[in-house]
Amino acid sequence: MKYIKKLLPYLKPYWKRSALALVLLIAVILMDLAIPRLIQRIIDDGISANNMQVVISTTLWMLGISIVQALFAIGNNNLSVYIGEAVGRDLREALFLKIQSFSFGNLDRLNTGQLMVRLSSDTAMFQRLTRVFLRIGTRAPILMIGSLILMFQTDSRLALMMLPLLVIIMVVIVFFVSRMGPLFHNMQERLDMLNMTLQENIAGVRLVKAFVRVDHEAERFEQSNDRYTQFSIRVMKFMSTLSPTMSMFVNLAIVVVIYMGGMQSISDSITIGQLVAFINYLYTTLGPLGIMVMLSNALAAGSASSERIIGVLETEPDVQDDPNPLALPEMSHPTIQFEDVSFHYNGSGNEEVLTGINLTAEPGQTVAILGATGAGKSSLISLVPRFYEAASGKILLNGVDIRQLAQQDLLHHIGIVPQETVLFSGTVRDNIRYGRPDASEEDVVAAAQAAQAHDFILSLPKGYDSHVEERGTNLSGGQKQRLAIARALLMRPSILILDDSTSSVDVATETSIQEALKGWMQGRTSFVVAQRISTVLNADKIVVIDEGRITAEGTHQELMQSSPIYQEIYASQLGNGFHLEAMEEDR
Repeated sequence: MKYIKKLLPYLKPYWKRSALALVLLIAVILMDLAIPRLIQRIIDDGISANNMQVVISTTLWMLGISIVQALFAIGNNNLSVYIGEAVGRDLREALFLKIQSFSFGNLDRLNTGQLMVRLSSDTAMFQRLTRVFLRIGTRAPILMIGSLILMFQTDSRLALMMLPLLVIIMVVIVFFVSRMGPLFHNMQERLDMLNMTLQENIAGVRLVKAFVRVDHEAERFEQSNDRYTQFSIRVMKFMSTLSPTMSMFVNLAIVVVIYMGGMQSISDSITIGQLVAFINYLYTTLGPLGIMVMLSNALAAGSASSERIIGVLETEPDVQDDPNPLALPEMSHPTIQFEDVSFHYNGSGNEEVLTGINLTAEPGQTVAILGATGAGKSSLISLVPRFYEAASGKILLNGVDIRQLAQQDLLHHIGIVPQETVLFSGTVRDNIRYGRPDASEEDVVAAAQAAQAHDFILSLPKGYDSHVEERGTNLSGGQKQRLAIARALLMRPSILILDDSTSSVDVATETSIQEALKGWMQGRTSFVVAQRISTVLNADKIVVIDEGRITAEGTHQELMQSSPIYQEIYASQLGNGFHLEAMEEDR
């Protein structure tokens, strides 16, 4: 319940509609309670007394009440549906915005499948709970209390006989509700695993086919699907036993009332109208117990889902802005300095990925980061835009610690081409203008030309208006990379980060891109991550990283003289007459 209470503020914008829905519901309940008394009047004052006028007038009253009750019930239903859908929309938006605020470290720990369940199934559970509460949530307790009072007014002896049975029924309901909460929580966790498996396979379907692993993945999915199904069956079986149990107690109560009431009616202790009214009030008292069964199911599921939703909403991003961030320093000539920076993923207990990094990138300088796979190149440049926070040391931008700057302000001046190219469904133009939606057509074309993308874009059926499928599946890897480069260049950033951004293009295209980029990089501080040494030959500074440490830095000529690792990379990729024997002598 405490997690449900934490989500109640999402109902606050709709409190007027909620109040009106509850008022309509209470009116419907009061009219429900009036019907048995009117039936008693028809029997005792009309039929038994042979007074047709009472029968007709009371029947008309019942008809009028039924029509008004139907209209009020429709109004309550419409308001409940609106509020439930609106709360679901607001909750999904809050979750989406919260996920967008997460740093890369948070997203590493929360997989896509789990987040999708929070946004869909868990939100739907809370949405259903909201609708159920507004439609029938208050109906059960008010009906029970009102019916009990009227039962005592009708015949106190019969009412007292029913109290022990009602207590037993309430104990049964409490038992079921206490058990259903944990069961729904475990069921949602199994749904997490099912969605994670599904998401991985949809995203990696090409890889699955390429490695002929369809049968293996089908078996994985079948196992997750079967675990979810079997547990769902277990939960539903448990829930299904509640309704027959309730029916048994209700029927027992009716039998007792008919027998005892019949005996009293024979002895003239109670009129037939009173007995009929009492039976109706008993139904009205026991009927809400069925409503409470439905409500308890919704409550158990909503409580479990609320806990999982709150788990996301209360997760704090690993990277936090300073409460009083400094103004962004002058960015026309940015200098980036790493001072004894170390970094590890997911907590201090993990092995360090970067250790003791000391590096300076001067204004207008292109710094190339070279090293083997897993050396820490991408981790290093991910610290500049604060996608991750350094574990120790400082990163300075024109002498200011970047942790003292607002991350959003910082990112406005950084253009990034990530290692994994991400495109969105839409037009080619939309994807290039993603970081600058107001960019002119001339700027878009200029950025595309610099990225060597203009020619292939014009060859597409509609040029810049050509449609890009989800994740760019209708484009080649090289085409996607060039669009990503154009997207970053269009922002005209003060700091440009290219993370292995030309790995999918041929050497000739890469050379053309590098030539075109020279003009764009003037005055900008640029980081170029590469595994291909041809990418970094003309960089102002080449930094060689090995096992998370900088082992050498300098120009190409300097490293050819001083760095055995660089010499080895050069010899293995380009050769050019460089002899391994000379390398051995240098060592």
